[in-house]
Amino acid sequence: MYKKHLAFFRELWSLARPYWFGQEKWAARGLLAAVIALNLGLVYLEVVLSYWQNDFYNTLQTSNQDAFFRELMRFCWLAAAFIGIGAYELYLNQMLQIRWREWLTTHYLDEWIGGGVHYRLQISGGGSDNPDQRIAEDLAEFCEKTLALALGLMSAVITLLSFLVILWTLSGSLAVTLFGHAVEIPGYMLWVALLYSVAGTLLVHWIGKPLIAMNFEKQKVEADFRFSLVRFRENSEAVALYRGEADELRQLHGRFAQIATNWWHIMRKTKQLTWFRSGYGQVAVVFPFIVAAPRFFSGAIQLGDLMQTSTAFGKVQSSLSWFIDAYTQIAAWRATVDRLTGFRAAIRAAAAQPAGITTQAATQDRYRADALQINLPAGQHLLDASGLSLAPQQRVLISGASGSGKSTLFRALAGIWPFGHGRIDQPPQAQTLFLPQKPYLTIGTLREQLCYPAAPAAFDDAALIAALQDCRLSAFTERLDENRHWAQVLSGGEQQRIAFARALLQRPAWLFMDEATSALDEESEAALYHLLQARLPHTAVISIGHRNSLRALHQQTLEIIRDENGESRLLEARPTA
Repeated sequence: MYKKHLAFFRELWSLARPYWFGQEKWAARGLLAAVIALNLGLVYLEVVLSYWQNDFYNTLQTSNQDAFFRELMRFCWLAAAFIGIGAYELYLNQMLQIRWREWLTTHYLDEWIGGGVHYRLQISGGGSDNPDQRIAEDLAEFCEKTLALALGLMSAVITLLSFLVILWTLSGSLAVTLFGHAVEIPGYMLWVALLYSVAGTLLVHWIGKPLIAMNFEKQKVEADFRFSLVRFRENSEAVALYRGEADELRQLHGRFAQIATNWWHIMRKTKQLTWFRSGYGQVAVVFPFIVAAPRFFSGAIQLGDLMQTSTAFGKVQSSLSWFIDAYTQIAAWRATVDRLTGFRAAIRAAAAQPAGITTQAATQDRYRADALQINLPAGQHLLDASGLSLAPQQRVLISGASGSGKSTLFRALAGIWPFGHGRIDQPPQAQTLFLPQKPYLTIGTLREQLCYPAAPAAFDDAALIAALQDCRLSAFTERLDENRHWAQVLSGGEQQRIAFARALLQRPAWLFMDEATSALDEESEAALYHLLQARLPHTAVISIGHRNSLRALHQQTLEIIRDENGESRLLEARPTA
């Protein structure tokens, strides 16, 4: 158990440390110092208010009207200071939260998206679910709860030390008889508060420990349900065409049932914890009066002393009981830390995983495969593409049966498929563009769709309009700055035309297309290929497809053929130009 907790704190430190020792360390430390100073100021004011409480109740006991009004005026100043310091402590705390979250979000996004790690995690399973939820929600929860718990613990310790002396002084001694001997216990209320809090802390930990695992599961099932809803919305048309609403409802109800089951478990455990915490807190209200009442009735202390004793006992007891009050937050926070450290470990493992297929700059201006063997993620051999060699300005068609590895070869040429072994030599400083079968369209303006992945200002309106017209999308020339979810607005064929417009705008030296005209009729397909030849005469066009009509549009055809041994190889077919 000790090693487990030690490992957790090591992971927590590795997660938190980079921000406090990185480029923003001085701004971060300065803000943290300011927040700590204001927290200490609030604790100091609580101590001053406890002494004010003593004086105020003594004026009531002695019926001193003049002193009563003086104490009221004094309270006004103390209350104003308390409110002002509290407001700025919250403001600076939130400022530190957003700066820390911004830094963490930037670095997590860079690690996840940079170097294609996001794709490796997706195709390999990666052991990390819902990365969007971990970045969007878990990082926010981590920053908020880490600061809240750390500052809360610090405040509890400072409050404890501050009120220990007050409680020790006011509580006096308690004479008891043990085994026939008179024993005097100095500062007895301090020891009572300590025993009361330690017992409560041990019991709440025993009751609430399962909440850590339950909160971890809660975040996972909530994210799964939300992702399923988003996925359904994104594929609404396909579901409608399949008449798949009943199956979607079944899956969504099933995922929500997991949320409900987890929630009931949390409810039951929280109920038990609340029963104990409520009872513990209610007893703490009257407990100091019961213990201190004999000294008050004997005349040893005045009413003000009794009230200050009650306040001091409450502060000491609440400080010692900080763990009890914060247990639910700690459980949720620990689950968040576990998810973030697990996500980071998966990212780094994926980034460090050696790619079996490597790419390097070629000595000649051509794409060439050297002993290229492409595998599936589980390790099964898929395709031998050792003989692949592509020359500049060449128009090549790669065909083959469905499932033979055409699209996987496309990914390998793009440098994003790591499974297998061999090397791909790429032309030095080659400007390439890869067009998948389903073009990626962002939520934004049509201008952004055409320019993607370049910035919207990369091309002027005249070039954008000409590209739309060339690709038979003239109806959209007046809608360049219309902000829409274009993947839902445009048909499959229109989306593929947008991809061709991107190629015309970016004018790559090498254009790779994977079934990029599958949603178009043969006449439109031929028109777009002739357009590429006219507008981009110096561009090498490498197409992956299975239509026979594509053969006449290319100079050379490479075909994936399964030999008598069951091995798939990329071989040259008859020329068709």
